[in-house]
Amino acid sequence: MKNVFHTYMKKRRFIVLCIAGLSAMIIISNCKTLGKLPRGERLEKVQASPNYRDGKFQNRLPTPRIPDDKSGFRMMYDFLFRKAENSRPDKALPVIKTDLKQLEIKEDVLVWMGHSSLFIQAGGAKFLIDPVLVMASPVSFVNKPFAGTELYKPDDMPDIDYLLITHDHYDHLDYDTVKNLKGRIGKVICGLGVGEHFEYWGFKKDKIIELDWNDKTALREGFVIHAFPTRHFSGRGIAQDRTLWVSFMIETPSLNIFVSGDTGYDAHFAEIGKQFPEIDIAIMENGQYDEDWRYIHLLPDELVKSIKELNPKRSLTIHNSKYVLGKHSWKAPLENISNAAEKNSINLITPMIGEIVYLKDSAQVFGKWWEKSPLFAE
Repeated sequence: MKNVFHTYMKKRRFIVLCIAGLSAMIIISNCKTLGKLPRGERLEKVQASPNYRDGKFQNRLPTPRIPDDKSGFRMMYDFLFRKAENSRPDKALPVIKTDLKQLEIKEDVLVWMGHSSLFIQAGGAKFLIDPVLVMASPVSFVNKPFAGTELYKPDDMPDIDYLLITHDHYDHLDYDTVKNLKGRIGKVICGLGVGEHFEYWGFKKDKIIELDWNDKTALREGFVIHAFPTRHFSGRGIAQDRTLWVSFMIETPSLNIFVSGDTGYDAHFAEIGKQFPEIDIAIMENGQYDEDWRYIHLLPDELVKSIKELNPKRSLTIHNSKYVLGKHSWKAPLENISNAAEKNSINLITPMIGEIVYLKDSAQVFGKWWEKSPLFAE
């Protein structure tokens, strides 16, 4: 028992030291990027949540971040130095630069901008989800994007009605992107506590809507945003899990759009599928998975199971094709789900970065761009 305790404490100390070192780099490079932890009335609201216990937000199931068979040192070493073969493409990815400002407002469209960044226009409203258009890390030398994937910048964005943030990790909440867009965003919708970052960065309090799991907010007529659980974690520095991670259901007058956020597998997919038997498109995390992180990211077989439980009309998988985080080849997420979709009758769409998806065109066809492009011919 004593040995187990000492091992646990060593793991904790190592992780704390690593996070402390990273935080020190953040402070040196740009302390604004770190954001702020909830305080005052916002902290009181956080602490009143049934999902906040023992000083932090909790997943519904126990969710260890370090496997029992590995030390914190080994985890960090593997993450930093043991990359998978072909973890990065050796040439620029094929992409399309769509002029988002010139889209016809009556068109219901989606444009994926790589990793988890999405532009959605539906029912005349414009949504931006987890936009990381400048830097996915607190320091410039970490998380370099793949060649060709940096085509969208904040200046390319039109005025946005609703900015949705699933959680506050750097690869989903980019300080430089939201700072540049501040004057062109109508409302920010995020999990409890995340609004503190935005207020610290100069956003007005009345522009921020924070939701707990299973909360909803009515926007304009016919538009409702639901926040649902995910199985993940949060934090931009030493303090972890002080802000809430969420998935979203976007209800528009004629479409239901689900955004999974980062998540491991849990019963919430089946529950959401029962609550929303008509999901037009499910946008699912697919990539940056690893057996070491099996509780906080979907493994390939769990992704298939989750999609089946949601039972959407179409599925799009994201969280891939821009950065190296997981220990798999860059193509693996797309290859795995494409093969699984054919075997499991999943209506999967596979747009290139920047390619327009017409949300009401169920006949629109997309190719396997990651294997058919001449850039990647053997």
